[in-house]
Amino acid sequence: MAAQNIVILIHAAPHGSERCLSGLRVAGALAGRGDIASVRVFLMSDATVAALPHQSDGAANMISALVQELVVAGCPVLLCKTCAAARGLLQLPLMEGVAIGTLANLGDWVVEADKVLTF
Repeated sequence: MAAQNIVILIHAAPHGSERCLSGLRVAGALAGRGDIASVRVFLMSDATVAALPHQSDGAANMISALVQELVVAGCPVLLCKTCAAARGLLQLPLMEGVAIGTLANLGDWVVEADKVLTF
């Protein structure tokens, strides 16, 4: 089987449910596999706050640590510009290695992907 390109799209806020946490954990597990060509993470809607430093969920899981592990592993992490603007995040400092993206970026990723997972 050829190495796959995987996009993980996260909408859920890091607070209130475990979907954001689960998406980041799955991304980390996939990033650690040698048979995966690429793992790309796109944060939309309320998940955009996961790109801010020092974020944790209600169970004391360090969301920011999971995001940083993805960046260190070489996984591109983008957050939706429109979603970030709607939440007042564009002028705030993001975690190192995380960037603002657009739906055009997401569209490119989806076209290139073998699988898209949504959380």
